[in-house]
Amino acid sequence: MVYIPRMTTLAPGVAAEFRAILGDDRVLDGSTERIIYARDGSIADGSCGVALLCETTAEVSACMGVAHRRGLPVVPRGSGTGLCGGAVPLDDAVVLSVARMRRVLEIDPAVPCAWVEPGVLNLDLTAAVTHLGLHYAPDPSSQAACSIGGNVATNAGGPHCLASGVTVQHVLGVEIVLPDGEVLAIGGPAPDPPGYDLRGFIVGGEGTLGVVTKACVRLTPNPPAVKTMLFDFASTRAAGTCVVDVIARGVVPAAMELMDSRMIEACEGFTGAGLPLDAAAVLLVEVDGTPADVEAQTGIAVDVARASGTRDVRIAADEAERALLWKARKSAFGAVARVAPNYYLHDCVVPRTRLVEILDAIAAIAARHDLLVMNVFHAGDGNLHPLIAFDRRDAAQVERVMAAGRDIVEACIAVGGVLTGEHGIGLEKRDYMGLSFGELDLDAQARARRAFDPAGRMNPRKVLPVTSRCGEAILDENSLPPGTWV
Repeated sequence: MVYIPRMTTLAPGVAAEFRAILGDDRVLDGSTERIIYARDGSIADGSCGVALLCETTAEVSACMGVAHRRGLPVVPRGSGTGLCGGAVPLDDAVVLSVARMRRVLEIDPAVPCAWVEPGVLNLDLTAAVTHLGLHYAPDPSSQAACSIGGNVATNAGGPHCLASGVTVQHVLGVEIVLPDGEVLAIGGPAPDPPGYDLRGFIVGGEGTLGVVTKACVRLTPNPPAVKTMLFDFASTRAAGTCVVDVIARGVVPAAMELMDSRMIEACEGFTGAGLPLDAAAVLLVEVDGTPADVEAQTGIAVDVARASGTRDVRIAADEAERALLWKARKSAFGAVARVAPNYYLHDCVVPRTRLVEILDAIAAIAARHDLLVMNVFHAGDGNLHPLIAFDRRDAAQVERVMAAGRDIVEACIAVGGVLTGEHGIGLEKRDYMGLSFGELDLDAQARARRAFDPAGRMNPRKVLPVTSRCGEAILDENSLPPGTWV
């Protein structure tokens, strides 16, 4: 079910209804503001009709009620750091921002868990509970800027999700405002709430089911000991082999991150962390647990790395060195700006045993399309992040970039991979869904989505492709009359 909206501005009186709820300063419909809210962290462009800056669940509910009565499409938005166009409004949709909902409402160290609003930044949540010896485990590289609401929407991951799991494993409950304005509470701190696991359906829903206004998140005790290692290799193939062999030895590190030579150069120039500029690849490995466990796991990891051909073993001597190494890794996306003004990436996941094969395939794809691809990824769980560095002002280059992106996705699916590990489907990967799912699969997903949003107004034209419902003809959405639901 996809909405083909009319290209139009808001009907007379609609902005006034929103202003009656939020006031003049939190209803943004000027040309500059509409341009700002028409983008997210991806390369997709959109068109925003009006941006609403809500600060409470009651305001979200009231605004959703107006949109429901007026039949307006709504795009929920957090910090706008998403990388797949999930928060990009199409055809003058209403953008409902929850970025100002930034309160940590309750912390319960006994569970341990916290109730937070969706605008709370990921890293700020950990900062709020550090004094209790706790942290919030999912840690996207953008954690200083991305919000919990956006993490819930995309089921975000991060470098330290190899052992601890992604967002869905750390969300115990949510409060969600449905498309008609009704407020629904799902789940909570109880370990096994009765009934269907709707919480698990909403996490990763990408704003297509409603607007999450609160989340109950699991907090994790800080480990008593941590050790961070950096191995450098003369080839990405050797680094990939090391990843597979470490886990085959029974060690599941807290994190295993791989960067290739071009990414090493960019990150080192950006942070000065002492990364080896002559390496073809580096592998950042972190283990945690009891001191005895950490020592044992470190020994195994070092032995495997040496057997795989590492040229050097660097073990962080203290917390400052550890933080510097992680700064280099988490600055990767920003460091690409030293190479090119834009980048395009997918975050497909492949089986660990196929890592070496897929790295070779990505290199061949880059050569075939005459493009620069820089690799940085969560190697332990096979979550790739090949960044194609380019200049979007060059139309011919953009065309090659899009073709290479599709080739990378198809190569990953061909070896048993999946479309996304943490960024979501959004707009950019919507039309790849048919590579992973058959007609009946897509139909089931469309029916579940429709149960929450019968009119299809929530983040329309995202996640599911046109003709997701069984029995639909294959249609070109551009040929449909405006205002049509399919």
